[in-house]
Amino acid sequence: MAQERLSMRKTKEILRLKTLGLSNRQIAASTSVARSTVADYLKRAEVAKIAWPLAQDLSDDALEARLFCAPPRPAAKAEPNYRYIHMELKRKGVTLMLLWEEHLEANPGGYSYSQFCVLYRRWKKKLKPSLRQLHRAGEKLFVDYAGQTVPVVDGSTGEVRPAQIFVAVLGASNYTFAEATLSQDLFCWTGSHVRAFNFFGGVPRAVVPDNLKSGVLKSCRYEPDLNPAYAELAAHYGTTVIPARPVSPRDKAKVESGVLVVERWILARLRNLTFFSLAELNRAIAELVTRLNEKPFQKLDGSRKSLFLELELPALGPLPATPYQFARWKKARVNIDYHIEVEGHYYSVPYRMIGNQLDVRLTATVVEVFRGGVRITSHIRGYKKGGFTTKEEHRPKAHQRYLDWKPSRIIAWAEKTGPATSELAQIIMAKRTHPEHGYRSCLGMLRLGERYSPQRLEAAAARALGTGAHSYKSVKSILEKGLDKLPEEEGALQLPLIDHGNLRGPGYYNQKEKQCL
Repeated sequence: MAQERLSMRKTKEILRLKTLGLSNRQIAASTSVARSTVADYLKRAEVAKIAWPLAQDLSDDALEARLFCAPPRPAAKAEPNYRYIHMELKRKGVTLMLLWEEHLEANPGGYSYSQFCVLYRRWKKKLKPSLRQLHRAGEKLFVDYAGQTVPVVDGSTGEVRPAQIFVAVLGASNYTFAEATLSQDLFCWTGSHVRAFNFFGGVPRAVVPDNLKSGVLKSCRYEPDLNPAYAELAAHYGTTVIPARPVSPRDKAKVESGVLVVERWILARLRNLTFFSLAELNRAIAELVTRLNEKPFQKLDGSRKSLFLELELPALGPLPATPYQFARWKKARVNIDYHIEVEGHYYSVPYRMIGNQLDVRLTATVVEVFRGGVRITSHIRGYKKGGFTTKEEHRPKAHQRYLDWKPSRIIAWAEKTGPATSELAQIIMAKRTHPEHGYRSCLGMLRLGERYSPQRLEAAAARALGTGAHSYKSVKSILEKGLDKLPEEEGALQLPLIDHGNLRGPGYYNQKEKQCL
């Protein structure tokens, strides 16, 4: 509230009493005026060079005018270029302090640093939220899927599949990439990242995804658990993954804004079109993405593309010599035959790994096996179901074989069930290049006796021998369908027990084992 002015009589009394040596407190008590008012009037008199006694020709109006004359208006200060400031702050190492110092060099006597900051922040509030956030050039790439999908029609069957829309937005320039994929699985997720990096022509220092399961196995505010393949992709491109914190909208505001722009500017324009292939849809999206990136900003100079070329592209890291090759990771336990099963095919590992659970990296051409992050072996990938890929150096010496797992032990175990089961076990091992390859099938067959009873297993083995079906799956099928309970005449043709050179018998294996000791 403005201070009410005193009468000139009291003003003169304050000046007179001061010359008598009274303190401000004493003057205030004498004139019934606040002490702060007394101090203010005395200060004004000092500035106006007014002293007691007053000049005889100084009227009350003249005295008031000299005490309360308006201060001279300072010269107008040069207004900072707020758009320039906003863009320069995106460059690495540029600060408001540096920009203020440069402003003062060009405009001496300009605003103070604090006022400079206040004016800039006041201007920044007028921007859209998506433009208001400050991100350094080349620092972050925000990625997510749009909430909307686009239907793709199979021209031959008429089946309609919803295509997912992947969106990637660079933080400093808002330069946008978008494409359609058939799903949000790990293969599509990593593939979209590879194509996004190629589109930008470089790699940002960090990728910020939402907590999508394809990328983040376990979301955590402080230590999220990344999918191994996603972490491998980041390592391949020399970047890092910083998932958005759960329940933290500001962490992903940039990509959510980018997704909204893609939905309104691209997907809305495609709503009345019919696409019969993913490639056709992606061609339409690519054309609209180009138009979006070249569209001028409303409140800033330039466009997404011009800002990207000027600021972002020079700050991106280089692309690697070869693109990332998608690999899936899974866990597999080593069986007594020192092999692991990966998608129906069996691969050998050093026999000392029997019983251990190992990590397997699977690409289209190679299978790599790791223990504790260290690769212990690799194989060319095999696609034959039930096939074996074995390295000789993985096989144990005869006297160390499988911690006492020997062919004779399995045959002896099978003999406890019956002669047909024993004979079938011998045939299964005899048909393999290495008898060890048949261990898994024999053990599986013997465990069927625990589930269905030894008597039924023996009957099923006899029926399998009669039909020439020498496999674990055949015995399991016979038991599941109850064929072992049918009378002989209702079952398949029973053949006599086979007698040929491949049937070595337990004595053969005992003899071979003794020779190796």
